[in-house]
Amino acid sequence: MDPAADGQRPRSESTSSTTSTGSRTKVLLRQRLTRLLARIEDMSSDDEAGEEVSRTLDEAYQLCGRLIPTEVFRLHMVTWNVATAEPPEEVSSLLQLDVQPPTDLYVIGLQEVSATPIRFISDLIAEDSWTHVFMDTLAPRGFVKVSSVRMQGLLLLVFAKQHHLPHIRDIQTTYTRTGVFGYWGNKGGVSVRFSFYGHMVCFLNCHLAAHLSNALQRVDEIEYILETQDFDSASAPHVLDHQVVFCFGDLNFRIADHGLHFLRSSINNGRLNLLWDRDQLLTMKKKEPFLQEFQEGPLNFSPTYKFARNSQSYDTSAQKTWFGFDGKKRKPAWTDRILWRVKPKLPPPDDDEDDGASLATDDGQDEYPLYVHQDKYTSDMSYGVSDHKPVIATFSLEMRKCSDSPLVHVSPEGVWSADQDAHLNYTVQEDFMSSTWDWIGLYKVGFKSALDYETFVWVRAEDLPEVHETIQVTVDKDEVPLLGGHFVLGYFSTNMQSIIGLSASFQILESKRAVMEGLVPENLNGLHK
Repeated sequence: MDPAADGQRPRSESTSSTTSTGSRTKVLLRQRLTRLLARIEDMSSDDEAGEEVSRTLDEAYQLCGRLIPTEVFRLHMVTWNVATAEPPEEVSSLLQLDVQPPTDLYVIGLQEVSATPIRFISDLIAEDSWTHVFMDTLAPRGFVKVSSVRMQGLLLLVFAKQHHLPHIRDIQTTYTRTGVFGYWGNKGGVSVRFSFYGHMVCFLNCHLAAHLSNALQRVDEIEYILETQDFDSASAPHVLDHQVVFCFGDLNFRIADHGLHFLRSSINNGRLNLLWDRDQLLTMKKKEPFLQEFQEGPLNFSPTYKFARNSQSYDTSAQKTWFGFDGKKRKPAWTDRILWRVKPKLPPPDDDEDDGASLATDDGQDEYPLYVHQDKYTSDMSYGVSDHKPVIATFSLEMRKCSDSPLVHVSPEGVWSADQDAHLNYTVQEDFMSSTWDWIGLYKVGFKSALDYETFVWVRAEDLPEVHETIQVTVDKDEVPLLGGHFVLGYFSTNMQSIIGLSASFQILESKRAVMEGLVPENLNGLHK
């Protein structure tokens, strides 16, 4: 969307992640009734009016039957070129942790994470410092890292509230290099895609070619990434096959033509709209059909590049040429962007008016629509570790769930402590592609990722269970935590790369062995000995 032409994006009227009232269908119903009244006035005879009333009321009643409740989920997205810097001490304001209504999903795309050879190899062995700071911040709030993908300096992280985990399935990641003729990964795109309550969504984090003169190359790179990335999926094998695609990152588009003095004056006086018609991305959207399918909120925040580090002042110093001479002075630009695309819907036989919302539907998916509303699009100028400022976008995803029950039910059996073997039960609720490599993890409440388990057990090694068959698995007492605490069990599907069944929280009792081994003081008559 061109912000200069269309202004503010429509916002969701919902205020929480609870049942709403099928607002989009109500709009269609209202349109049908309005047309009915207009036609009654135009009819020349009572018979014609009666037939038209009957026909239109039938349509209205059918729509009333489709007023099935939907739910709204909150998505918080961040893109930030961190320019090889280490993370700041806190990222709470970046994540807006205390916002109401609360967030359901966090998607964080970083560019230029430090990727020196030694650092990159160490990050392959253990999580990088940026992933650690986000996990450490979000885990105490009940968020779990669902997936991540990295290509050199490009990093994409997805976090979800713990109770959503069984409904996030078919997780796949991929990447595309575009640097140095496609052989180097300093530029390109990394993607995470998954099914969220049965709706296919894809997140694509990009870092495109730099410099003012390379606008066409940037467009070519986006198109190449969208066309070449593929997934092992019959329903959505390519990026644009997903119901909703979010494309974001350091897209590196600049502000053309305007001089440095005019740019500074417009920014300082808050007249950002004077710069929109020379923004390269907005200009290219008018020429490129595939870009026109993507929407973007209005650029009502100051350009996010290039800043002097640890300041809120733009760095307009001259760039050095290959031979060490001073080149042109840098100009501020909206290099960091967040776009989204809903899968186009085939027009109905009656081309009804659109109420302005973004609606994603697939063939045969009219009963399960997905609406995307952007609630906020801004930057956070308080962070100064990089020469870019982070950009934040929040969305409301209004949908009717295609699926609402976990594929596997898992639960502890009896009392758990390290003084005896423990038992758990699991039951396959629906048929899915299970594997003998599936496992059930024991997680401490507040765990950070699917691999952050205390211990795990394999599912039944012989024949895979039938649907509704309950299987009991034994956990050796030596694997049960001695100190006890509150835990959950999670069934991890190797094929889906996700936790598809999660138990309620339960308590493991402190073991007598913990006292014997001196891990806790012995309690005698209420006194610690």
